[in-house]
Amino acid sequence: MKLSLSVLALSLALAGCASIPPDTQQLPQQDLATIQLAADIHLASEGWPAALWWRQFQDAQLDQLIEHALASSPGLDVANARIGSALSAFDAQHAQRGPRIDLGANASRQRYSGNGLMPAPIGGNYYNETTVGVQAHYDLDWWGKHKAQIAASLGEVNARRAEYAMAEQMLAAEIARHYFSMQNGWARMDNLHALVKLQQQLVVDKEKRIANGLGVSDDHLSAQTRLSLLQQQIALLETQVVTEREALRALLGADASALASLQPRQAQTLPHALPGKLGMELLARRPDLQAARWRVQAAMSTIEAAQASFYPDIDLGASFGLDAITLGKLLQSGSRTLFIGPAMSLPLFDSGRLQAQLAGARSERNELIADYNQNVFNVVRDVAQAGARVQGVENQLRLQQENLRASEAQLRNANARLKQGLADRATQLNAEMTVRGQVDLGMQLQNQRQDAEINLTVALGGGYRGSSDFAAGADTVTTKQ
Repeated sequence: MKLSLSVLALSLALAGCASIPPDTQQLPQQDLATIQLAADIHLASEGWPAALWWRQFQDAQLDQLIEHALASSPGLDVANARIGSALSAFDAQHAQRGPRIDLGANASRQRYSGNGLMPAPIGGNYYNETTVGVQAHYDLDWWGKHKAQIAASLGEVNARRAEYAMAEQMLAAEIARHYFSMQNGWARMDNLHALVKLQQQLVVDKEKRIANGLGVSDDHLSAQTRLSLLQQQIALLETQVVTEREALRALLGADASALASLQPRQAQTLPHALPGKLGMELLARRPDLQAARWRVQAAMSTIEAAQASFYPDIDLGASFGLDAITLGKLLQSGSRTLFIGPAMSLPLFDSGRLQAQLAGARSERNELIADYNQNVFNVVRDVAQAGARVQGVENQLRLQQENLRASEAQLRNANARLKQGLADRATQLNAEMTVRGQVDLGMQLQNQRQDAEINLTVALGGGYRGSSDFAAGADTVTTKQ
C-alpha cells in the first residue's frame, strides 16, 4: 500500500511539472567532413605542421627564443589566468554535486511574557536553550541537472585550454616573423654593402672616363644618385633590424642584453609535397575552432540543465543533535534529536521564469553555433589565402632563380670580354651589380616565403592536437601553471 502511494505521489508530481516548450529553432552545425579547398589551392604534406613546427627551419637560435618565450613570456599570463578562472568555476560546479555536512551550535536565553500565550510557570520566567547538531544534505540529481552543469563548466575549461594553445601559437609565430625579418635585414645589408663598393667603383670609372673625354657628366650624376640610394637602403635596413630586435625583446619579456648573442644565419630551403585536400583532420588542429566547438557543446549541456529545472528537485536530508533547556542536561540521552527523510520541491507556477531561462539557453546555443559555422568558413578562407600566398611566392622565387642564372651568365660573358679587351670595366661592374640586385630580390622573396609559411602554419593550427572527446573527465582537466 505504501509503495502504491509513493508511485501515485511521484506520478502526480511529474504530471504537475511545468511544460517544456519544444525546441524548434535549433541551427544546423557545420560538418567539417564536407569542407574542401578550391582545387587550385594546395597545402603542405600530410602530417604537417608538427607541434614544434618552427624546428623545420633548422635554426637553433630560433628554437631557443621560442622555447624561452613559451616558458616565461608575460603575453601568456592572461590566457593562463583565464584557464584558472574556468577551472575554479568547474570545481565549484563539481562540488555542488557531492553531499554536504554542516555542524551547527546555538545557545540562547529568553524571557517569556507573563501575559502572553505561554502560561505560568513558563510565562514570566527566563529559560536557556542549547542546541548542537550535525546536518547532512545530498541532492540525488534525479534528472541530471548537476551533471549537465558540470559538463558545461568542463566545456569552458577545454575552450580556455584551446585558447591558451592558440595564444602559444600566435606568440611563436610572431617571434619567428620578427626573427626572420631581422635575419633578412642583416643578410640584405651585407649584400648592399657589396653593391655599394661596386657602385663606388663605377662612380670612379665614370670620373676617369669624363677626365679622358670619354664620358658625360649625366652618367656620373646618375651613378652618384644610385650610390646614394643604396646607402639610404642600408640606413633603412639598420633601422628595421633595431625595430625587429626590440619587438623580439618585448615578446620575450627580456632585458637589454638578452639578444646580444644573436648571430646572422642563412635561411634554409623548405621542400614541399602538396596534396590538395582539406578535411576534418587538418581543421581539427585549429585551436580557436576547437574552442568554438567546445563552447557549443557547453551550451548543449546548459540547455539540459535548464530542462532539468522543470522536474521535481529531490533532496535527501538528515540531522542528529542535542537540544536541552539547561546546559547540564545537554549531554543526557533524552536530549537527542534525530531526523532523516527526503524533500521534494516542484515548480507549478513561476510566471514563465523557467521557460525564459530555457529560451535564453537555446538562443545562446544558436548564437554559438552560428559563430562556430562562421569560424569554419573563416578558417577555410585563412588556409586558402595562406596556401595561395605560399604558392605565389614559390612561383616568384622560381622566376627569380631563372633571372639570377641569366644574370650570372651575363656576368661570366662580361668577365670573358673584359679579359679579351672587348668590354670596358663599367660593363663588367654593371653585370656584377645586376647579379647582386637579383640576390637582394631573392632575399626579399625568401623572407616573404618564410612569412607565408608561418601564416599557413598558424592557419592550419600549428600542429595542435586537442582532445576530440568533450567530457574528458574531471581528473583529466589540468592547466599549465
